[in-house]
Amino acid sequence: MKAILVPYPAQGHVTPMRHLAAALLQRGYEPVLVTPEHVHRQIAPEIEKEGGGITCVALQDGLDHSSPRDFFAIESAMEGGSMAAQLERLVSEMDVGDCEEDGDHGVGLMVVDVLASWAMEVGHRCGIPTAGFWTGMGATYRVVTAIPEMVRAGAISHSGLPIYEGSKLPRVLPDGQPALTTDDLPWLIGSEASRKGRFRFWTRTVDRCRSLRWLLVNSFPEEHCTSDVEFHRFIKDNCGKKVARDYQDNNSYPMMYSVGPLSWLVPVSRNPSFWQEDRSCLDWLDGQEPGSVTYVSFGSWVGPIGEENVRSLALSLEATGRPFIWVLKPAWRDGLPIGYTERVAGRGKVVTWAPQLEILRSEAVGSYLTHCGWNSTMEAIQCRKKLVCYPVAGDQPVNCRYIVEVWRIGVRIGGFGQEEVEGGLRRVMEDEEMGRRVRELHERTMGEEACLRLAGTFRGFTDDVKKMTEECHVLS
Repeated sequence: MKAILVPYPAQGHVTPMRHLAAALLQRGYEPVLVTPEHVHRQIAPEIEKEGGGITCVALQDGLDHSSPRDFFAIESAMEGGSMAAQLERLVSEMDVGDCEEDGDHGVGLMVVDVLASWAMEVGHRCGIPTAGFWTGMGATYRVVTAIPEMVRAGAISHSGLPIYEGSKLPRVLPDGQPALTTDDLPWLIGSEASRKGRFRFWTRTVDRCRSLRWLLVNSFPEEHCTSDVEFHRFIKDNCGKKVARDYQDNNSYPMMYSVGPLSWLVPVSRNPSFWQEDRSCLDWLDGQEPGSVTYVSFGSWVGPIGEENVRSLALSLEATGRPFIWVLKPAWRDGLPIGYTERVAGRGKVVTWAPQLEILRSEAVGSYLTHCGWNSTMEAIQCRKKLVCYPVAGDQPVNCRYIVEVWRIGVRIGGFGQEEVEGGLRRVMEDEEMGRRVRELHERTMGEEACLRLAGTFRGFTDDVKKMTEECHVLS
């Protein structure tokens, strides 16, 4: 039976969907990963070279090859183009072709990235069991589903803008979890027009999610646990429960299955990357002292910190005297001081793109200066690395609150001045208790027992899908 998977076309969304495809393959599905042509060209050769049973299919997004694919260009292609018709045609061809050969190999499941919610409607029209996939924390999903509560409480307007900048939000997360402000909202990026446009995107997305029966969350169910003691109490209280509606008590929302981190459930040899990796930094790492190197990366999506901040961070990293690897795309390098890369050569490496997981696995890396993207956060936990946090946009502020306030495995800095950067790095590298906490968090979320629980939860999801499919066949 085939499972069609539709990720949002960005690196941080395609990677976890790739892991989900591998997990479904283990459960007997034939995964079909459907992406726009420009993404397909970048990831398909690597996936197909592995020969693991995952099929890659391309859709035309209608955008000019030379056009930048920013948030609004992608939204326009998804909502106003022909991608829905192409996907519907693909489903029809797969069902008809496979039914002629063997009726058991049609499309039995569609999994849609929540940010690609246009495809949910295709799944419903085609009569395919359709699940949503949230690539971030369960907590950040709860934030966006609380939009109506925020409007009713007068925290934001009907267009999504804060009534007062930085004001407290109504309690949108359960007791004991971080209190949020309007600064934590994921759509507040860019100009006022941009913020309103992003808010419309989120309200439409949340409305569509109400039609789902299942929502897979690429996170662990015990996100809120601050210690091993609290974790064991949580496991005891929830032992044997088939499905946890982590934050939802409203039947108009889907059942939430916490199935993460998927990268740990089904490890893949390498994550297919949109960009060429500079692997020379791995040899350089091998020559560094254990725990001495700072890894710096602000992810793949948002141009992270602006030209002036790039300059400040460059000078601050140089002034610390510590070795570092800094991932910085060419388009973001205008702020680097003249001759900087030559000046820090030997002690600092500035690379265009890097094999992040392999870097974080290195014993030489002692800290990670990060934007707090969720994939990066989970990889840091997987590799037991402490974090210096500078959230930029989207879900990153909420992720940062959990890193700093709940799990206490990192510190937050508010800028890139020399004292702030050096202070943040020193606090993280010298804090042995923080190191103990990140090791404990790794064990309770990615240890042997955690993996068994994760596999059981995922099996519960696929069993429920198959049960529903069988019931539909009986009724038809």
